[in-house]
Amino acid sequence: MPDIEAIALHRSYGDVVAVDGVDLAIAQGEFFTLLGPSGSGKTTTLRLIAGFERPDSGRILLKGRDVTDRPPYDREVNTVFQDYALFPHMTVEQNVAYGLMVKRVGRAERRKRAGEALEMVRLAGLGPRRPAQLSGGQRQRVALARAIVNRPQVLLLDEPLGALDLKLRHEMQIELKRIQREVGITFVYVTHDQEEALTMSDRLAVFRAGQIEQIGSPAHVYEHPESEFVAGFVGVSNVLEREGRRFTVRPEKIRLLEANEEPAAGSKSQSERGRIREVVYVGMVTRYVVDLEDGGALSVVKQNLETTSADLVEARGRPVRLEWRPEHTYEISPGGEMEDE
Repeated sequence: MPDIEAIALHRSYGDVVAVDGVDLAIAQGEFFTLLGPSGSGKTTTLRLIAGFERPDSGRILLKGRDVTDRPPYDREVNTVFQDYALFPHMTVEQNVAYGLMVKRVGRAERRKRAGEALEMVRLAGLGPRRPAQLSGGQRQRVALARAIVNRPQVLLLDEPLGALDLKLRHEMQIELKRIQREVGITFVYVTHDQEEALTMSDRLAVFRAGQIEQIGSPAHVYEHPESEFVAGFVGVSNVLEREGRRFTVRPEKIRLLEANEEPAAGSKSQSERGRIREVVYVGMVTRYVVDLEDGGALSVVKQNLETTSADLVEARGRPVRLEWRPEHTYEISPGGEMEDE
């Protein structure tokens, strides 16, 4: 039985349809991500699961129990928000133990469980401090500890890392996944950051205009996008049109060769000739934009194994040949879905 089931969820605000027939089944212990741009319906779906919003139609089940009309406090879920929502006048330990106090758990048990939760998020020893004495990353960990100390069935996370700087976000992504594995709680995570979704998720759902475009593992969604929207939103993808057919190929799947370099004998690779228009050095990799002889342009990513930024000055304007394997190409059908070419 899934931990969470959303069945034909609809939610509108006046003339704006925020969620339009969403169906989801999330297994126990999954790290499941709702991914999509602003206004795609992902946050509204999370709020419907949490009970902060009521659907106009459809049902929400937690472990088979219909909670559609039940308030948030009558659902085995906790929510972690981007702004942490910590009580500034309380210590870290008091913040973590607050939910246990509301449930009338004894003081000794509260302190024990709060200490265990702080150890889980690697904040042991910081219980006496106030939130103002902590860094942004530490405050986020306190919010997590407060959410997991109640041992909920499901933890909902609404863009919890959005306020952190890039380096700290990367560190917290790894920490979140570690914590989720250790506590075994089902995590439902909302983000618009594709890299974040690919890094942490067991599965993800890509939202667009209130509907789900595709559900699958990060690798499957990235490698086998089912629509042009998914191909363009989850990572970067090239879309080309040839003889009335449209297809996509990822930039990192394309080899950048010299113009006179011929394919290996017996190679079934596809290729295009062109000229480098733009070169962007990004440390570990370089991004190239190549204008093709037959029209259109392709973006190519090449790892900087030996290249330096100085070497790239002469690359702009150089004729090249691009090559990729046919299994890395997906044709877009007239209906908007993609198929292996």
